[in-house]
Amino acid sequence: MSLERTSTGAWRVRWREAGRNRAKVVGTKADARLFDAEVTRRQRMGELSTLDAGKVTLDAFARETWWPQHVRPNLERSTRESYAGTWDRHISRNLGGYPLREITAPIVRRWADDLIAAGVGRQAVRRAKAVLQSCLSRAVEAGLIQGNPAQSVRPPRIEQQARVQAIGPGDIERLRAALNPRDAALVSVLAYAGLRPGEALALRWSDIGAATVLVERANDDGQVKRTKTGRARSARLMAPVRADLRAWRLASGRPGDDALVFPKPGGGAWREHDWRNWRRTKFQPAARALGLDIRRPYDLRHAAVSLALHEGRSVVEVAAWLGHSPAMALSTYAHVVEELRGSPQIDAEEAIRQARAQHVPAINEATAP
Repeated sequence: MSLERTSTGAWRVRWREAGRNRAKVVGTKADARLFDAEVTRRQRMGELSTLDAGKVTLDAFARETWWPQHVRPNLERSTRESYAGTWDRHISRNLGGYPLREITAPIVRRWADDLIAAGVGRQAVRRAKAVLQSCLSRAVEAGLIQGNPAQSVRPPRIEQQARVQAIGPGDIERLRAALNPRDAALVSVLAYAGLRPGEALALRWSDIGAATVLVERANDDGQVKRTKTGRARSARLMAPVRADLRAWRLASGRPGDDALVFPKPGGGAWREHDWRNWRRTKFQPAARALGLDIRRPYDLRHAAVSLALHEGRSVVEVAAWLGHSPAMALSTYAHVVEELRGSPQIDAEEAIRQARAQHVPAINEATAP
């Protein structure tokens, strides 16, 4: 290795690597000596190649490595779409051209502050920071950077999270009465077993037990895959829901154990456009006609949580049914737990039976599914 002064007054370090002559201009003579010492150290440690690590830009790494190797094979379609939108809107246009090794914690912190100053919501900034952190974690694993600069940057605080509003059994039963047998049974599973819509649409009759529902798959635009968490779980199956499913199975011609519990009209797994069409033309009009403030079938699962907490069930037990971590469940439903403190316990099955007796004399089984 050697040090030499260039015609501009800067200093250049020369060395050989893998049979090739290499050189780098580093500025002052002191800087050149420090870099020369670092090259010598890395040669002795066998780490010389890491001097070039991190030159690839954030956008290039995301496009060539992170997305095809991590996002596409591991995340559901809806999550991929969310990631792509967040990347294009908030990350690529601000940080995409940076070489990986030039992205530091202060740069990430300033990027987040600039987004908030530009009027981007704090929740959106938190989501963007999480996406960026995921990408940079893969860069660390690839040996391109030494640490994840986004990990040490605290996400912006959310002043107050919107409270979860659970619909009571009375309103759920009114909604069920306005739907055909298949849709009424689907609402029952969402609201009383607490499944996510994609999980309910992937159920097969073999998953329905005497007291539990086995949740190990989810429907992703017509493809049945593993669940969002990647783990199987058993959700609670109360007697009224079991009766609803039994009635629906009889009404649909007693399909075999391998058949989908909730096929789309005409049979087969729901595609995303089938679900959106059902939500727009069936679910939302029925809810509006009854004066119910609910737009997403997903939100029905909050009812299962409320019923279980009213019974005095623990947050840990409820989280296991939902497929959440206890911490997430407590964060989401802490106000429900607090409001119920000291209240008398109410049996969930009995509450459903009373609601049916009071509000719904009979489900209209004559309506075609």
